[in-house]
Amino acid sequence: MVRTGSASVAAGPTLAVVAREAGVSVPTASKVVNGREDVAPETRRRVTEALDRLGYVRRPRFDAAKTSGLVDLVVHSLETSWSGAVLHGVEAAAHDAGLEVVVSAGLTRNRAGHPDRGWMDKLTARGSSGVLFNLAELTSSQYGWLDQHRIPYVLIDPVLEPPPGVVSVGAANWQGGVTATEHLLALGHERIAVVAGHQRKMCSGARVAGYRSALAAAGIRQRPEYVRHAGFDESAAHRRTLELLDLPEPPTAVFVCSDHMALGVYEALAERGLRVPDDISVVGFDDLPEARWTTPALTTVRQPLSEMAATALRLLVRMMEGDRPESTRTELSTRLVERASTAPPRD
Repeated sequence: MVRTGSASVAAGPTLAVVAREAGVSVPTASKVVNGREDVAPETRRRVTEALDRLGYVRRPRFDAAKTSGLVDLVVHSLETSWSGAVLHGVEAAAHDAGLEVVVSAGLTRNRAGHPDRGWMDKLTARGSSGVLFNLAELTSSQYGWLDQHRIPYVLIDPVLEPPPGVVSVGAANWQGGVTATEHLLALGHERIAVVAGHQRKMCSGARVAGYRSALAAAGIRQRPEYVRHAGFDESAAHRRTLELLDLPEPPTAVFVCSDHMALGVYEALAERGLRVPDDISVVGFDDLPEARWTTPALTTVRQPLSEMAATALRLLVRMMEGDRPESTRTELSTRLVERASTAPPRD
């Protein structure tokens, strides 16, 4: 059985409901559904009776010889190096699994900002065996449609908190925020600002929370005026940086929650005649190619985008085969990549 979203009457009972009815865990119920032998006879009997009593419909196991052998990848945009890293990871893992990938860009909402059914219709017409969503904001009706049609899907770096039961893969954003801030603290900085993304987005909130946690652990007073949100937009990051520089006591270091925004930060500093890192240190997040191209090269927190995408594809294949992951959230570790944009503060 593959079910990753919220409950739907049309889709029938979820495996969690069956497990609760039988008095067992979801992984145990999944073993029974998938014909695993490592289940006690009495437990198997209870689960089987619950399956029949509740009218649970088993999804046929994925068989590449009987299906399209296609999976869909829905990405926010194809114009960024972020998307390139995700595509690379998905393509490599799909090749290993003997699958082909169909890529759609920005199709979860139409130009008016409303849910777009176009990608749903195309998905049905192609007969794709599963879907990966990267940075997608799915609506409750879209989750319901996927559940109703029993289409397995995995979210890569979801924008918002997914509904219970939805499988997702992301990075350890909170720890990344801690690592970036601790690096600046270790250099001697105390006036550390953060240029964050969207306030409501999961990754941005976690990175800012990590920043605040590191300051608190170091006994540094958190200044509300040092937290600026730029929506992951380069131009907005440029404006937020100028605002920080205009403060009575401007920061000596800035943690920027994406490498793309760091380009706007660099531009603002150059306009004011400030040098990186002599006058102000900058740490980014992502470790995209832009981080190495800037002058000076950007110290940043690396999140393994290609590895995240490949992990999501492998999870999707397991789900297509009827194997339910025991954990709905998989987080890959981040690490600091030190380059030339950070240094101790000037006296």
